[in-house]
Amino acid sequence: MRKPAAAKPAKKVRAKAITKPAEPAMVIAVGRRIRDLRRVRRFSLETVAARADLSIGFLSQIERGLSSPSLRVLATLADVLGVGIAALFGASPSADGVSDHVVTRGLERPELKLWRTGVSKQLLSPASAENRLNLFLVHLEPGGSTGDELYTHDGEEAGLVLEGEMMLTVDSQTWSLKTGDSFRFASRRPHRFSNPAQDAKAVVLWVNCVTGAG
Repeated sequence: MRKPAAAKPAKKVRAKAITKPAEPAMVIAVGRRIRDLRRVRRFSLETVAARADLSIGFLSQIERGLSSPSLRVLATLADVLGVGIAALFGASPSADGVSDHVVTRGLERPELKLWRTGVSKQLLSPASAENRLNLFLVHLEPGGSTGDELYTHDGEEAGLVLEGEMMLTVDSQTWSLKTGDSFRFASRRPHRFSNPAQDAKAVVLWVNCVTGAG
């Protein structure tokens, strides 16, 4: 009588580690800039988180470059820190925030890619915490959006659609803007924007003017 064949030992399946994709270098730099601005102003993590309506843990992750914030969150943090959003793009802030730069070369533009939302912003004007007027080139990937939630911040903004189409909502009204269309509104009015196209990018020349920071 033949003995039953011994069962073969089961192969060990090596679990694949699920790693989080690395954050772009600019996201890490922006996080450090937020931390530096907070420290220059002698604000605690708790103070900034409370004023921005964020959890302390999430704010800490942003500062360490572990989380990519949305444009709405960045605008809120800029408000709390008393600067325009452009101040988060440039060199680490000095105590007085003064910059004497006049020209920004095409190859030197700081760019922040909010890759989770399909929005990227290139800063066309020299960065400084003291700047009131800042110029951006905003790229919206197909379906890119600032999110479903309307947001507000200090200042005024205006823009010109250079390529593609953009949906702009201010208060309760929504407009479809095509190439060549332009806009202006007070940034304290709740707003959001998006690219409704699923196969074409939108490019917008965008101006932000900070009126109450300082």
